[in-house]
Amino acid sequence: MQAITRHLSISAVRADALFVSALQRSDDPTVGQVREAVAGAVRRLGSRGCAARVAQEFGDHPDLAVPRMCWARRLVDETFGRSAPPLVRVGPCAGHSAAGTARAA
Repeated sequence: MQAITRHLSISAVRADALFVSALQRSDDPTVGQVREAVAGAVRRLGSRGCAARVAQEFGDHPDLAVPRMCWARRLVDETFGRSAPPLVRVGPCAGHSAAGTARAA
């Protein structure tokens, strides 16, 4: 079997790194704390290691992982700016607020 290399966007790597960091939504982290958490996670685990931990959490605790990833993606966009044109949100993040709970219709 041949190995497949996938290239992640820098935003995806940052979101994965923030996801696996110790920062929590309840910490209300500053821009500096977000940047440090992302850099620290990438230094410790590398981009593939962060992605592997994200995958493990989605497998083990999908109910908790979805809102955390939505939070991480939003915070990465706010902290670093978008590195790609915005995508149409059709997935689970479309219905979550900044706190990670479903919005009332």
